[in-house]
Amino acid sequence: MPTIDLEFDRHHIWHPYTSLINPLPTYPVRSANGVYLHLESGEQLIDGMASWWSAIHGYNHPLLNKAVTEQVADMAHVMFGGITHAPAVNLAKALIAMTPEPLDAVFLADSGSIAVEVAIKMAIQYQVARGLPQKYKLATIRNGYHGDTFAAMSVCDPVNGMHELFSGILAQHFFLPSPNIKPEETWQDTELDAARALFAAEHENIAAFILEPCVQGAGGMRFYHPNFLAGIRALCDEYDVLLIADEIATGFGRTGKLFACEHANISPDILCLGKALTGGYMTLAATLTTRDVATTIGHGPGGGLLMHGPTFMGNPLACAVATASLALIQRGDWRAQIPVIESQLKAELLPLKEHESVVDVRVFGAIGVIEMAEPIHVAAAQQLFVQRGIWIRPFGRLLYIMPPYCIRANELSALTAAMTAYVNQVSSS
Repeated sequence: MPTIDLEFDRHHIWHPYTSLINPLPTYPVRSANGVYLHLESGEQLIDGMASWWSAIHGYNHPLLNKAVTEQVADMAHVMFGGITHAPAVNLAKALIAMTPEPLDAVFLADSGSIAVEVAIKMAIQYQVARGLPQKYKLATIRNGYHGDTFAAMSVCDPVNGMHELFSGILAQHFFLPSPNIKPEETWQDTELDAARALFAAEHENIAAFILEPCVQGAGGMRFYHPNFLAGIRALCDEYDVLLIADEIATGFGRTGKLFACEHANISPDILCLGKALTGGYMTLAATLTTRDVATTIGHGPGGGLLMHGPTFMGNPLACAVATASLALIQRGDWRAQIPVIESQLKAELLPLKEHESVVDVRVFGAIGVIEMAEPIHVAAAQQLFVQRGIWIRPFGRLLYIMPPYCIRANELSALTAAMTAYVNQVSSS
């Protein structure tokens, strides 16, 4: 395999959330297998990120490889306008079968951000079709993250998020304080007081409430009590507001439930999925909704059309590997894997709470988070991690891991030991 031209990469290629003036170092990967990234330099790293939470089955999985190989022999892509194909139909059947009732209408999107864009369009078109065009605002909670496209950015945290630069041109929506009660803490019903006040005052203007169920991802890696989610569901029902659940990060077992909504025993009106949908093989997402929402939109203005149509919507390769990934999920190995990972993360990370440099340590399912008191120097931290044979990508003050479900105990310990080493280094400096 040819050597990667890192100078070209450095001067010409924008990596996520980086500058071309002063880019962060990049580490060239030659191949990946299981939980390991194999660098061109010959080193191998245990991946604690599952490629931004998507490669839940690990890399180079034989069943997923087989699905891609078999599908590419038939067709890699065909437009979805006026055409359908078995991979898309099979995937939609699998999604409807495994998601909460009464979700039964599927839009296949390109990425998580687009899934959120589509969900917002669905909610607004639904209200317009009901003769309620004034209900076009969204409501959400602070510290949320829903993507980097414009509608998605408008419901991300406007102060602590990543999109403050665009605040003057984004649509203005309603933001509630983030829930503070953690899943393991005693529930206090006053946690919903601000939500009750917002719904009472503004429900006639709100099309939908969007949130990440129980786990807020890139907006702060915060966990909150399922009763808050259940309370928002009840308020949406009371005040005629749709509930959009963004399970792009939490879906498919990550929190110990197939979907995080199950922690509160609720079902949303619109559900956004992505990331782990294809097991990390290809970009694909899905937005599901109920028959009522779909039918109402279908009777609305503009011919009842849902106004979105990505070029690569329903890509056969992506649909085929996603169906294979869902079959692995349905096999159920994750049900045993996640509690074991959670238990080990608690045992090996929670003691770090005692360090003065640490604000908090929290674990939920296969998610381990250390919140530092000061911002993390990403380049220096990653250099330390690579030297220790692991891959972790911190952001802000957060050092966290969301590893593949197939990780073994010794591999997970290597990740937590490196996190401990980083905390010790910061504490002693």
